[in-house]
Amino acid sequence: MKELLLVGVGSMGRPYLDAALRMGCSVRAVESRAGAPNLPAGTRAEFHLVDHALDESWLLGALRAAGRGAPDGVVGFAETHVTAAALLQDRFGLPGPSLQAAVISRNKGLQRMVCAAAGVGQPGFLLAPTLADAREWAAEHLPVVVKPLTLGGSLGVEQLSTAEALEDALGRRGGDRLLVEQAVEGPEFSWEAVVRDGAVLFENTTAKETTAPPYFVELTHRCGHRFDDPRTADAVSGFTRGVLAAIGMRTGLVHLEFRLGPQGPALMEVAVRTPGDYLAEAICLSYGFDLYEAVVRLALDLPLDGLLRPGPSRYAAVHYPRCPPGRITGISGLAEIAAHPFVVRISVDRGVGDSVAPMRSSSQRIGHAVVVAPTVEAREETLEFVRSRLRITTAG
Repeated sequence: MKELLLVGVGSMGRPYLDAALRMGCSVRAVESRAGAPNLPAGTRAEFHLVDHALDESWLLGALRAAGRGAPDGVVGFAETHVTAAALLQDRFGLPGPSLQAAVISRNKGLQRMVCAAAGVGQPGFLLAPTLADAREWAAEHLPVVVKPLTLGGSLGVEQLSTAEALEDALGRRGGDRLLVEQAVEGPEFSWEAVVRDGAVLFENTTAKETTAPPYFVELTHRCGHRFDDPRTADAVSGFTRGVLAAIGMRTGLVHLEFRLGPQGPALMEVAVRTPGDYLAEAICLSYGFDLYEAVVRLALDLPLDGLLRPGPSRYAAVHYPRCPPGRITGISGLAEIAAHPFVVRISVDRGVGDSVAPMRSSSQRIGHAVVVAPTVEAREETLEFVRSRLRITTAG
């Protein structure tokens, strides 16, 4: 019996656990104490809890879980799990993205350095100890985007378009190391790929909608995007493979974000883990296969046996509704939306009386909808149905 060590479970990582158990594997899973209430009861899995959801804590939990013998495979679920999983994969000689790729994926500054050396398309940038150290460069390259090196979910990402905005940011941003880069004008996409030994076995492009500058919070993801222009499609294909080579990607799941600018694709960031925002679920719905099982099979060095599908059979999207900031006074339309045949799920995480802050990061979004339809046109009609029927009113 194969044994999988799963670093991080949560709610969105549960399909990895389910896939491994369905395949007849035994599972050791590491989870934080805060996430323990979400763990399933009565399974064959062995759970190890850690006190804090920090990279180092996950490593300690993973080492303890591996203490009674090397597993046959290791999967790290989310961003803070990547390093711990890669260290164990490296220690035991197991398939994985590579320790190099994991370290680079956890630091946007390192991503910029290795991609610059490899000639991969990306914005002009400056790595600085503080924004004050980057003041002169930023003033000469406006508009610029300021990014923390390691945070996710668009937390701390901000576009500064004018000299006044730069001066304001200088007065309120702390002294953490950061990346300052030239803003790239153009539509935003992500690219998700299943990779084995550096070869791309499956790929999906997701078209994105975000809030306007300065914060770029992601609002809608549309899977199964196709570029109509063959030259653009070829450029994106070469670009994505170039990023994989630059970071030293070997085996696993990749989530890469880019903008299609005037000079072609430009890297925003790359991660060697499961994409957030229910994108993995949307990919499963679009292509008709279990992406989670594919990742488990890669980790255990098992054949994929025709599991992957080359193109979408349906078209899924994930949408995050918005409302004006303030105190929620009413929510309507949920039952009507949930009854729509192409709506998989609609969820609002706030209730009447709750406060809604101005949206500056993905953590401040108030709910989500997952839809899937037989055609692109039907998907767009369904998204419009969700937008028009959901009413969240606020005051103050």
